Amino acid sequence: MSTTPSPAPRRGEAPLDDSGTPQHEDSSRTERPSARRRLAWPLLSLVLLLAGVAAMVGLGEATRTRSALDSLPAGSQSAALVEAQQSLPSKNSSQAIILFASDTELTPQALGIIGQKASQLSGMPKPPMIPSEDGTAVIVPVTVQGVGATDYDEKVTSLREQARANLPDGVTAQVTGPAAIQTDLGAVFDGANFKLLGTTALVVAILLVFTYRSPVLWMIPLLVVGVADRLAAVLATHVLSGLGLAWDESTTGILSVLVFGAGTDYALLLISRYRDELRRHEDRFEAMKVAARRTVEPVIASASTVFVGLMTLVLSVFPATRGLGVACAVGVLIAAFFVLVVLPGALVAFGRWIFWPRSPRVGEPSIIEGDSIWARVGRFVERQPGKVAIASTLLLALASIGMFSIQLGLSPSEQFLRKPEAITAADRLAQSYPAGAANPTIITTPPNQTQQVTTLLKTVPGVSSVQPTAAGADVAELQVTTSSPTGSEESAATVRAIRDAVEDLPETHVGGTEAQRLDSADGNARDRLVIFPVVLGLVFLALVLLLRSLVAPVILVGTVLLTYVSALGLAWWVFTGLLGFERIDGTVPLYAFVFLVALGVDYNIFLITRASEESREHGPHLGMLRALTATGGVITSAGILLAAVFAVLGVLPLVVLAQLGVVIFIGVLLDTLVVRTVLVPSLGLLLGERFWWPRRVENPSTTGTLDGGMTPRRAIVQD
Repeated sequence: MSTTPSPAPRRGEAPLDDSGTPQHEDSSRTERPSARRRLAWPLLSLVLLLAGVAAMVGLGEATRTRSALDSLPAGSQSAALVEAQQSLPSKNSSQAIILFASDTELTPQALGIIGQKASQLSGMPKPPMIPSEDGTAVIVPVTVQGVGATDYDEKVTSLREQARANLPDGVTAQVTGPAAIQTDLGAVFDGANFKLLGTTALVVAILLVFTYRSPVLWMIPLLVVGVADRLAAVLATHVLSGLGLAWDESTTGILSVLVFGAGTDYALLLISRYRDELRRHEDRFEAMKVAARRTVEPVIASASTVFVGLMTLVLSVFPATRGLGVACAVGVLIAAFFVLVVLPGALVAFGRWIFWPRSPRVGEPSIIEGDSIWARVGRFVERQPGKVAIASTLLLALASIGMFSIQLGLSPSEQFLRKPEAITAADRLAQSYPAGAANPTIITTPPNQTQQVTTLLKTVPGVSSVQPTAAGADVAELQVTTSSPTGSEESAATVRAIRDAVEDLPETHVGGTEAQRLDSADGNARDRLVIFPVVLGLVFLALVLLLRSLVAPVILVGTVLLTYVSALGLAWWVFTGLLGFERIDGTVPLYAFVFLVALGVDYNIFLITRASEESREHGPHLGMLRALTATGGVITSAGILLAAVFAVLGVLPLVVLAQLGVVIFIGVLLDTLVVRTVLVPSLGLLLGERFWWPRRVENPSTTGTLDGGMTPRRAIVQD
């Protein structure tokens, strides 16, 4: 008996069996695995977020006691002096100076009350009281005992409260000296991390709302990056503790700014790609799969470049700088991990409505296909790429002129945006005493050389007095008062003359505030000489490996270097013309260089990796223009956000952080609005396929123009 085969099912219908009955698959087997796959990403994100919170709560940030060696260059005389002081009986001590002053000559009654206070505060029945020649002031040197900076802070605060109590009318009491300056420097960061974190988060939130035009979407990347930031602070400090590296509140403050800035930049890149893919895919999970895959390369390349750049800071002679480099390198890796692994699941856990009121719909034109402002910028660059390249290069070169006038090195009185008590007291002290009395030069030497050192120093011009202050079995300490104010050229010359006078004496070291300033200047110069070329070399090598090209990395590194010198030049004009600064802190050029080179090349990586992707299908000419159109909005938003985040450093009353924030703010804006927008694209259009040499990215048959026209490749080459 013959059988007739069942008719083929129509499209969309279930298959039929031999009797013509529809065959229904077991939906429990087909749908459940798909559901599990869809839940995997959001669940992973939730688990990682909870793990990050648990780690923050469970571990907490590691703590350490600030050391005087943290900010001193290794191998310097100042560092050697601090180490020698550990052999003194008073090794856990620092010097404070109580200044009692009046606008008129102090009366005998006032001097009697001051004497009683001096005895009480110093713990000595006959404390040293040094009256001024004009009779309007008395200083009382006091040794502050303590273990670490925290103890000094408490002792100096208590000393100030007691000194001010029950004074005669018209008499004021202030505390200055090395211990007081350190206390006031540390007080800058009291509550600073919370203030900095809150301000940073607020700035990021405002800019994300403005970028996405959504009342909801901004919360997701902010939450993810916020957890990453707090986890980075915990892990980084524990890594530093395990490695025995130095850090302080400024380290975690800069780390927080970097993680928020870099993490939000990476998030902007991912979300931009996700939005584009939602216009092509009905399934948001499939859209995120494509977006995440295409975001991995630029984010990993960017994070790797930043990591390498930051790790070069371990070559510094300053312990605090080495710690900063490692901490920030850890932070960048955590930021990239959270954006690539946690953020995708957090986004797909919600529907398209998360973009409301501008939710992307399937079939909508993508950014590349529309006539956006970046498409118009591309057409402008395309018309005359040579003139655009020359004009933008000249603009940056003109901005860099101010760099040649920069003066480096801040005096103690110039380190604060708002002068604390230690600085105002030193200024008042200089009116009635030798200018160097508030910050004396310190010398350590073997006890049997004390008299010889004293005799030599009394012959040095600019030395007002030499007094022994402490002695141990192996080390004696002398205090030298100079006639020049700390931070002046005269004071620096006096310290150099002191060092020259005792350089032939063994185990004799010259330190103090002015000596530390000189040693720091030498250390910063050495760091710039060593680290600058290493950063450029490693970033160049990273770009070669990423792009598999030699020409493009040279251009990208060169443009970032041009951005750096332009930012320094413009910043100097801002400092001197608007903010009233006469000098830049010696660490600012190094920190700004590392951050601008590492972060600045990020935007070029975002642009060039997209150009490489587009060039494989459209050729190098159109590929560069399409990349500019596609990444223009997200990179500009990311650059403005990163610049604003670093500007937040200005909320702290410390000049070095404010200056660093201004330089990076200017540099990131230049890189975003000039270098990445017109300079690099114009150079790419001029060079064409040679931009990628020796790599070939061009479609072998066609190339194109921005308006979509296709032109034979040979014609373009001949033209």
